[in-house]
Amino acid sequence: MKINENTLLEGDKVVLVPYNDHHVPRYHEWMKSPELQLLTASEPLTLEQEYEMQRSWREDNDKCTFIILDKQRWSEPAAQEEQCMLGDVNMFLTDPTDLSLAELEIMIAEPSYRGKGLGKEVTCMMLCYGISKLGIQKFEAKIGLDNTVSIAMFKKLHFQELSVCKVFGEVTLGMTVDPSLRTKLLGDMAYVKERQYQRHSSQPTGAGVMTTT
Repeated sequence: MKINENTLLEGDKVVLVPYNDHHVPRYHEWMKSPELQLLTASEPLTLEQEYEMQRSWREDNDKCTFIILDKQRWSEPAAQEEQCMLGDVNMFLTDPTDLSLAELEIMIAEPSYRGKGLGKEVTCMMLCYGISKLGIQKFEAKIGLDNTVSIAMFKKLHFQELSVCKVFGEVTLGMTVDPSLRTKLLGDMAYVKERQYQRHSSQPTGAGVMTTT
């Protein structure tokens, strides 16, 4: 999705940047993991196929993808983005007849970053981005039944169980954004700064808080 190709979102613990070709080699290494293939229901790809996928996601109008960076490492003057990568987050417009509905998918690929509350901040940042920039009013998340940590996190963020598919071993959680929830989410995440994206820079230009439309 081109809407976020020049967008950087800076949170408290993480920074979200658009998925670009220089991120692909590290991403490709992640996706060799059988664990991540299982969690994301993905098949292993060649490096060239991974590059093609990245280009496709950039051009598709129904996918919004950010790479998650460790903010502390990213803030170091000599930091390279590839060294700061810890996962990715996606927002898919799954119903062409209802552009107010989006599915969220988050992956903390680096095991050392799990269980530190990063997933919650990333999820809230994406919820606010979807609400304020894309006009999303309903969110869904499909999570493996054995991923109890993620299920608990989404439920704490007001997601409710919509269905369970035992064949695929996953639960679908959903949330409808009413005015009070919208106000709370945007208020809680008012500290997030939206900047113009510049590769390898810890001091991007165009700083400003995330605004609503």
